[in-house]
Amino acid sequence: MVNRWQNCWDASAEIYTLLKESDTVDGAREKLIHQLEALEWSYRRDFVQIKSWDYIVLKEAVRCFKNIISPRNERLADTSALEHLWKAAVEGDSDVSDDFIIEFEHLFKAIKGHADIYPSTLMNGIEYPDFEQYKGREAGKMRSDFLDIMGQEMEKFIKRYPSGLDPEILKKREENKERILDLFSATQENWDDWKWQFRHVFKKKDDIENLKKVIKLTEDEETAMKLACENGVPFGVTPHYLHLMDFEPNGNDYAVRRQVFPPLSYVENMIAHKEDREHAFDFMREHDTSPLNLITRRYPKVAIIKPYDSCPQICVYCQRNWEITEPLMDSAEAPKGSLDDALDWFAEHEQMMDVLVTGGDPLVMNDNKVEYIVRRLSEEPHLRSIRIATRIPITVPQRITLELCEIFGSYYEVGKQTICMVTHFSHPYEMTMETAVAIQRIKKQGIHVYNQHVYSFAGSRRFESVALRIAMKQIGVDPYYTFNMKGKTEIEDYAVPVARVLQERKEEARLLPGVFRSDEPVFNVPFLGKNHLRAWQDHELISILPEGGRVYSFHPWEKNINRVKPYLYVDVPIKTYLEKLEKRGENPRDYRSIWYYY
Repeated sequence: MVNRWQNCWDASAEIYTLLKESDTVDGAREKLIHQLEALEWSYRRDFVQIKSWDYIVLKEAVRCFKNIISPRNERLADTSALEHLWKAAVEGDSDVSDDFIIEFEHLFKAIKGHADIYPSTLMNGIEYPDFEQYKGREAGKMRSDFLDIMGQEMEKFIKRYPSGLDPEILKKREENKERILDLFSATQENWDDWKWQFRHVFKKKDDIENLKKVIKLTEDEETAMKLACENGVPFGVTPHYLHLMDFEPNGNDYAVRRQVFPPLSYVENMIAHKEDREHAFDFMREHDTSPLNLITRRYPKVAIIKPYDSCPQICVYCQRNWEITEPLMDSAEAPKGSLDDALDWFAEHEQMMDVLVTGGDPLVMNDNKVEYIVRRLSEEPHLRSIRIATRIPITVPQRITLELCEIFGSYYEVGKQTICMVTHFSHPYEMTMETAVAIQRIKKQGIHVYNQHVYSFAGSRRFESVALRIAMKQIGVDPYYTFNMKGKTEIEDYAVPVARVLQERKEEARLLPGVFRSDEPVFNVPFLGKNHLRAWQDHELISILPEGGRVYSFHPWEKNINRVKPYLYVDVPIKTYLEKLEKRGENPRDYRSIWYYY
């Protein structure tokens, strides 16, 4: 029988020996601490020389391993990874998954200075010139030629992800639209009418048969949708968004389908918590951060107002799926009394300088109600910024009328108060000419448009988000945030390891010009709010669970301002994530440096 630990022990024979020769877990801990301290200082004292790029990875790996074998962190994580390692060395195996073992294989490789990073995915087989041997114009030309090669390698990845603005995709979408119009005996004039789009949202069990006349559904998609409709799990897709999907399911429209077609695991989770979902799925603890109905506040100078609590279609990973029951639900619009109370709250709280008008989607409301809210907020001199959060430009761009944009423009007063829009593009395949026109219509009023990208499994392949950034900038949308999928248990199927977010930021987005990568990767700490993922001061790896998930301690944004406890988060196992990518046709070797992002 092949020893499943062999690669792990081969990565560091010294660690294996120390573990095997220890009589107890605590004895092994003491030996490892001395070994790690000696190793680290042998490099710091320059007794042993190592290439700088290997040392950077080694130093981080040593820090993480110290964290993992720390008794304090074992108490916080309620598990001892060291005990499993010791038992495996002494007895030959331990009750852990292969995901656990491969984590330590790569950690030990990094500690030995043998991290499996170079040659990188991007530059595999391409020699890096020794630029130190050249000077002046000759060096400059060599450097330029090498960067051309790097750019060409990037393009090989980016071209895998077509934008909805590509000519061949536009042609397919015209055919899709014709099928939808035929289904409803409708015209182009109907299609361009946002009220018609709202009236024909596919959201009930009977609508599924009509969906099947427009596109082919997989067996899993149909089963999950029917179960959702039968059990009151929110589901819905607009005619416009439906026409983004190809007739046959494929890699191009995968992310678009996953955005609105709930997987069976999600539906079953929602059904299991049908009676208590209001609290079970309130991951951000909005119940505990709402000083008044319709308002959520987590920061000193900004708060959220939610005047409309539904959308034309439902994103599967919606943060507020605990309170939304269906698209455009009758009870979604806040009563005028409650709305006025919330607007009065902003008038009374002069520490507010920014307000986020969100929901649901506030642009479902009619122009008069939208203008009423914007006018009331614009009358408060302490409010310097009004942000409109909406996915309408993507789901029903027809709603972004000239009249609506002129309303926003009329309250944008230079030097006093800005109005901007924040939306959620998730994939370049979501682009359409209607969306591009809607964005330009908004921007002509002087209003900036920003994107909060929810980084989910469906859009996490190599350079996939780079393709999204490029497509967004082409129509005038600026990157703003990249959200990690967080820990909502009902959508684990959509989650991506923290390490993949960090890898994407360093190895893909970083290669673009600055205006294409102006977003910040963040993690939402429940109750408290956003944490900057790329700052090591804000999070640390403290353990590996037996099933292979990393345990992170997130230090809230209030660190060094208030005494606030960290938040412990169990991440998606990296090996499991890579296996899912492989099922989509990806080569896990293209992601091999992911193990060394902590």
